[in-house]
Amino acid sequence: MMTNAKHPALVGIICLLFLSTAHAQWNVPERTQAGQDVTIRASLDVYVVGPGFAAKLKPENGSVTIKGDQLRNAGRYLVSNGQNSAVMWVEPSEPAKLNFLAQPSRVPAARPGVISGTAFVFDNNENLVLSSTPVKFDLRVEGAPTISRTVDSRDGVAWIRSDSSRREGNAEFTAAVGGIGVKRIVRQVAAEPCNLSMRARPEKKGILVETAPVRDCSGNAVPDGTIVTFTQLDSKGKTTVDARVKKGVAAALLPPADSATISVASGVVMGNEIRWGGRQ
Repeated sequence: MMTNAKHPALVGIICLLFLSTAHAQWNVPERTQAGQDVTIRASLDVYVVGPGFAAKLKPENGSVTIKGDQLRNAGRYLVSNGQNSAVMWVEPSEPAKLNFLAQPSRVPAARPGVISGTAFVFDNNENLVLSSTPVKFDLRVEGAPTISRTVDSRDGVAWIRSDSSRREGNAEFTAAVGGIGVKRIVRQVAAEPCNLSMRARPEKKGILVETAPVRDCSGNAVPDGTIVTFTQLDSKGKTTVDARVKKGVAAALLPPADSATISVASGVVMGNEIRWGGRQ
């Protein structure tokens, strides 16, 4: 039998061949996808440490298998058998879920940039998909054109700011990736009154003033309860009456006067003015 002292060069070659063979058998992939099984050739116990996971795996038939449910969390994993070690990166799989936030829940119609939508793209294991993914946003309200826009996600997030449509009603705001979609409802209401007008007629106890149907600039009826202010200036001074819109119109009874100037307003919006000169 040969000894190390007599044949050192041969022993060195044998050691190098052994190490080379051991290294060749160490087939840990650099990257894999979350949820996929990974099989590694091994004759020794394998230790795996990663995000939320640590295990000691015993070889069977010359290999160990790291199950997909053990690799659910994306991130950096360290794999070692005591002689060799390697880093394996687990990446998110394909987009499978969306979280979608829409704000606010109630907006005036025909307002620029008033609605925001933020979508978070996840795979089937709740990992944020960091690769760029096109997300389609749609804002639909009955009787108005659909507002559509596609945005590529960045670091798992896609965001837009949208105008509200000109029609009041429940707007369906959706975000979609492929066949995956999430819907939110944004209530669009009439904006401030526009083209406010009124008429007046005599009554036994004073002057009855009443608006035409109160609408915003897009033609939407303002909600009941909207405050309309009637103001009368006459020889006795100034009289102001706040009236609420009911069934689309607002009305008030002003004091009797032989001569008066009557105006109407809602918030900062002024309406027509009436020069009153009739007898009550």
